[in-house]
Amino acid sequence: MTFRMRLTLRQLQIFAAVAETGSTTAAGLQVALSQSATSGALNELEALLGARLFDRVGKRLVLNDTGRALLPQARALLDGAQGIEDQFGAGQGIAMQLRIGASTTIGNYLLPALVASYMNGAPGTTIDLTIGNTSEVASAVARLEVDMGFIEGPCHEPEVIAQPWLEDEMVIVCAPSHPLVQGSPGARVGLKALRQQRWLLREPGSGTREAVEHALLPHLHQWVQPMQLGSTEAIKQAAAQGLGLTCLSRCAVEDLLTLQRLTVVGTTLPRLSRRFYLIHHRQKQFSASLQRFSAHCQPA
Repeated sequence: MTFRMRLTLRQLQIFAAVAETGSTTAAGLQVALSQSATSGALNELEALLGARLFDRVGKRLVLNDTGRALLPQARALLDGAQGIEDQFGAGQGIAMQLRIGASTTIGNYLLPALVASYMNGAPGTTIDLTIGNTSEVASAVARLEVDMGFIEGPCHEPEVIAQPWLEDEMVIVCAPSHPLVQGSPGARVGLKALRQQRWLLREPGSGTREAVEHALLPHLHQWVQPMQLGSTEAIKQAAAQGLGLTCLSRCAVEDLLTLQRLTVVGTTLPRLSRRFYLIHHRQKQFSASLQRFSAHCQPA
């Protein structure tokens, strides 16, 4: 039995480019076609499927519900085709581009060194690193917008597989001039005193926020006058200025601890830690380059 395939990878590549750029003009530049040819290919795809894939909003093309459902499948097929080319050497001599997503702590303090050491040994590879909070990175992996992700909290996306990666030590820190530690820097602070402090927190959806709440709220019960800031760097600087206590990854605060602008608060709490995860879509086809990068990032 013969089956004539009417759908082409080129059509899916153009569809994905339009979804990413929001216009046939910009997509044409990405796939090396004229605007008219790109628009024609998109019209052919919509006619073949018998459905509109985009809403026209002014000059922009915005994915509708049908387009959003198709996009992960299109990206999975394109990834699979790329994997076949890599396996049989069809892509030799072509620069490889990896799309990596990382939550804030990992992306700012751990991955730059890993990316640099990998690229030193793979000069033909470029890596685009997207940084967001844990839920944003997990969503990007679920939509196949990035090839793989690194997150610092549980993953709640059903289409995403999470693999334990590293254990991260969490520390409670404040300014050395904070009344809680001033005059007795080595003392262990009890729960009653901790409950009375202003806490500096990340936004909901952040892996750090979720880890801190999981570790501390069973003991503190609630936050008293919490102050929410949108980045780890902002929280570090606010804590260094004496605005309150915070609980962050040690790797994120190591610089200010070394400069003695922050100090670790000794407490009666048990050791605080969390798990970092490496995540990918369950239908993701790993290219040879992506497999090498994943192996490079595994702890020795």
